[in-house]
Parts: sequence; C-alpha cells; structure tokens
Amino acid sequence: MIKITPEELQLISKYIHDISGIYLDKSKSYLFETRLSSIAEAHGCSSYKELYQKAKRDAGKKIEREIIDAISTNETLFFRDKGPFDLLQHKLLPEIIDRRSEKSGRLRIPIKIWSAAASTGQELYSIAIIIKELIGDAPNYSVKLLGTDISNTAIAQASIGKYNKFEIERGLDRKFLQKYFTLFGDTWKIKDEIRAMVNFRKLNLMLPFNALGKFDIIFCRNVAIYFTLEDRKKLFNKIADVLADDGFLIIGSTESLTGVCPRFVPKRHLRTIFYQKK
Repeated sequence: MIKITPEELQLISKYIHDISGIYLDKSKSYLFETRLSSIAEAHGCSSYKELYQKAKRDAGKKIEREIIDAISTNETLFFRDKGPFDLLQHKLLPEIIDRRSEKSGRLRIPIKIWSAAASTGQELYSIAIIIKELIGDAPNYSVKLLGTDISNTAIAQASIGKYNKFEIERGLDRKFLQKYFTLFGDTWKIKDEIRAMVNFRKLNLMLPFNALGKFDIIFCRNVAIYFTLEDRKKLFNKIADVLADDGFLIIGSTESLTGVCPRFVPKRHLRTIFYQKK
C-alpha cells in the first residue's frame, strides 16, 4: 500500500473537496491510503501526487470518477432508520395528497419526491414501495421519484435494482421482498412495477440543480455530514429553492439545520424530526 505524505494529504484533500464537496481532514489519512492506493497502482503511480497529476491531465475524467467512487460512502439499506418512512407513510404523503387533490381538480394528482443522496437505490425504492402500498395503481396520480448521487458506480447499481442476500436482508420486510422482488440465482431484482416509478441520475450537490424543478418531499440524509459548514449552508439554501412552499425536508437523524439554514423550521411527528420552509 502506498503511504501518503502530509503534503500529498493536503493536495488530495483539496482536490476531492473541489470535485465532490466531500471534506476529509488530516485525521483521515488511513482512508486515503486504503481507498486510493489501488487506484494509484492501477494507473502506474508511485505516489499520490503523481495520481493527482494524472487525474488533472485526464481529459476523459476516468480517474476522477474512480476517485469519487472510492471516496464516497455508499452505506445504505432499505427503510434505513424506519422513522422517516413511517413519517412518510402516515403523515407527509397523506398531507401532500390532500393538498394536491384540492389544487388539481380533475387532473392527475402530482407527487414529486427527490432522494438527493440515493447511493445504490435502497432509499428511493423504499419510498416507491410505500407509495405503491398507499395508492396502488390508481391512475389519477402522477408520481415522479428522482434519485441522485455523485458516484457513477452507485447510480449504475441503483438503476439495475439488483441486490445480494446481505443487502436485501438489511431492513427489508419479508412481505415486501416476496411482493416486489424476483429471485435471480443468488440475487434479488426489484420488479418492473417499482423500477418504472423511479429515475436515477448522477449529480454533484455542489453544482446548481435548479433545473430539477420543484419537489413536494426531499430526502437529503447523511451526506451533508461530509461537507464543511459553509458548503452545508450553500446546499440547504439551494434545497430550499427547489422545495415546494408547503413541502417537507427529511435529513439524517443525527443532523440538524440549526445555524445552517434559517429558511427551515423543524417540526416533530411522533419521534421523527422533519423540516418545512418558513
């Protein structure tokens, strides 16, 4: 394994922050070595400075994508933390449906939800399953579910919707497994009826995303914890711009927007915190 020098640590840390928004301080030297050493060796680099230089010269950005895939944390599971999904099913979705029903008249009722750090797709598929359970195949709804992530590899797996035994057993209720997944050898694949409800695309949250349009509900959980305070402020201000005025924001259970974005106020339902715009 190639060892990283203090100078290289500073260089690579700034480079990763510039291309992804992820901030890693000097205490994370082990993470650089364990995740980037194999990439450096694969590209014939004997040092991280050489890897940085090759990445900067790579017009096709292949090395940059490999570095982002290696550094970004794709830790996720179906119905992670459970509370936000109970909140979605029993409060947020019913409220959105009631409000949109009043506005739509005879038109289809729109429901637009964004999973901003979708990773390998489990969060967005969990949302899709809840919606399917709640409204079934009702033709008078227009459901648009978007999942974004900075990692090409994560988005590719999410789009395929195929998971191994370990990934499936983490959080997924047996009744949903039988109902919404099909077994292929030793992997499970999400059924087309759920897959057709979602769309995945690559997105760097540090870049503008106003073109995505407005959303009724936004999940942005456990990604801003890797950003600096200044970047968190920018991110949640941009999220406020694309959240409907009566929409809902859900962040990680250990996160808070206090001192980050005064445009949001926290609300509580049962034991789960969510946010709405002032």
